[in-house]
Amino acid sequence: MKKYSFLINIGIIIIVIAVTLLYFHFLPIEKIPPVIINLNSQQISSFDECVASGNPVLETYPAQCKTSSGQTFTQNIGNELEKADLIKVDVPRPNQIISSPLNINGQARGTWFFEASFPIKLYDANNNLITSTTAAAKANWMTTDFVPFEAKLEFTQPTTITGTLIFEKDNPSGLAEKADELTMPIKFSEQVGQLETCKNLCGDGVCQEIVCLAIGCPCSETPDSCPQDCIK
Repeated sequence: MKKYSFLINIGIIIIVIAVTLLYFHFLPIEKIPPVIINLNSQQISSFDECVASGNPVLETYPAQCKTSSGQTFTQNIGNELEKADLIKVDVPRPNQIISSPLNINGQARGTWFFEASFPIKLYDANNNLITSTTAAAKANWMTTDFVPFEAKLEFTQPTTITGTLIFEKDNPSGLAEKADELTMPIKFSEQVGQLETCKNLCGDGVCQEIVCLAIGCPCSETPDSCPQDCIK
């Protein structure tokens, strides 16, 4: 008896599968439910891309951006937190948009100076040195306490959108074990405004209806925005 019940159950399952396959085989294509692919979360790979896609930014430091799929991206602020007990920069701040001339100020331990100064260097995103200057102590630097400093940096706009400021501990000995530095990511003002969030491919013969949402992805196209590609 159990054997017959088992065979009946198997038969019912086979019939259900067959009916389902026949239903979708003869169902018109336009009635098939669309499969929605979340390209947004698949394409995001950095904090900036996460923010550009409209995801919420948490009120933390460093700032954090969280995607709908649960991914969390932390904004790069260099090694500011690690060096907070040695040097503090008030202006500029990490990821600030800068332009020339740039007035810099902050405070550093007296041990960060040598003869009341230390070097500051500006690099582009390709690690090419753009320019350098010297920070000057505004008080007696012969101390282990924090001493205020100022500097002025003049430079020409590079070809990259981002760059890095390096605040080097003055190290007249040249010994690697006595070297130290604070790194700070920055952005260049004239270049930021020229950044395209998507690539305009209108006219290539392909209607870009579904696109990723990240810097460098194609711009979304509609019959109104790109009739030559989207109107058949």
